[in-house]
Amino acid sequence: MTHSDKNAEILIRPATEDDLAEILYIYNDAILNTTSVYNYLPHTLEMRKEWFLQKQQEDFPVLVAEQKGIVTGFSTYGHFRAWAAYKYSVEVSVYIHPEYRGKGIAKLLYPPLFQKAKEQQLHALMAGIDASNIASIRLHEQFGFKTVGLFKEVGYKFDKWLDLQFMQLLLETPEQPVSK
Repeated sequence: MTHSDKNAEILIRPATEDDLAEILYIYNDAILNTTSVYNYLPHTLEMRKEWFLQKQQEDFPVLVAEQKGIVTGFSTYGHFRAWAAYKYSVEVSVYIHPEYRGKGIAKLLYPPLFQKAKEQQLHALMAGIDASNIASIRLHEQFGFKTVGLFKEVGYKFDKWLDLQFMQLLLETPEQPVSK
């Protein structure tokens, strides 16, 4: 899927192993410089390779936005909780290269991810967002996510307590839920 930007075409496509160094850069920037990831230490390329392999094995998509040959963002989803009855629920995430934030790239990365979720007969899409990240909260609201919970002071980063806001989007799936 290609979108035209005033500067250049933005291609949304499935990630490949060749994209992992750029995905790692974006993710590590989020760890080191934002409250988007409640982690302290940057990941290694080996960790990203294991993460990517796990996504592939579980048939969870990883999409990238590419502009002029540069990966400017990525989106994915994964297990919300590990128990069997949660099989129709996933947690979504989107991360944007620091030099490309605020340019609408996340808005392009999410729709094909949501389409894949519908194709996979998923029902509940969850997003855990730092409550101070107003831009991310507004982005999710634009796609119909609703706030379903606020966990006070569950994270500690940059010498302050962080509140975690959970948002949810319900899809009109699955066609026939299965209980096993």
